[in-house]
Amino acid sequence: MTFTEVFKISLLILLIVCAVAVNVTRNLLASVIIFMSYSSIMCIIWVLMESPDLAITEAAVGAGISGTLFLMTLRKIREEDADEG
Repeated sequence: MTFTEVFKISLLILLIVCAVAVNVTRNLLASVIIFMSYSSIMCIIWVLMESPDLAITEAAVGAGISGTLFLMTLRKIREEDADEG
């Protein structure tokens, strides 16, 4: 087995671990961070599959915009919970 094959297999395993961990994690902040990691790993996989346009889109939308929106929403929820309590 070559290094690139081992690298691709390890990325796929990490991708599956991230997908399961997002659903299992009870902490919302950790879940958002794992989701952003999932998108980053997916971006690397798109580059390895020689599809740079999808990689750029995944990085911008998946890890960038979606992650930022999730973090902002989480902050708003925590502010509202603090105001109520």
